[in-house]
Amino acid sequence: LMLHGQATALEKDNAISKKNKLGILLFIIYMAVYSGFVGIGVIAPHIMKSKILSQNVAVVYGLGLIVLAIIMGVIYNFYCTKFEDQLNIKEDQE
Repeated sequence: LMLHGQATALEKDNAISKKNKLGILLFIIYMAVYSGFVGIGVIAPHIMKSKILSQNVAVVYGLGLIVLAIIMGVIYNFYCTKFEDQLNIKEDQE
């Protein structure tokens, strides 16, 4: 079994606190939306049978959750890259 080393040298990440805050914020938003899905399923399952966009609410909401997760991943990647570019300036450039 051959293991390889790190692909790149790890440096100090000055953007870590902003990235953590953004990740937690996005997680809380997703958790709230997902909790709504679970809540409807537990408290009022008859709503999940209702039709919306020629599909039942369960299918539309479930696919919406998947799309939301993808969109949030793109948002997270965009802003984390922006934070890193702004805050991770090499010492020799300062």
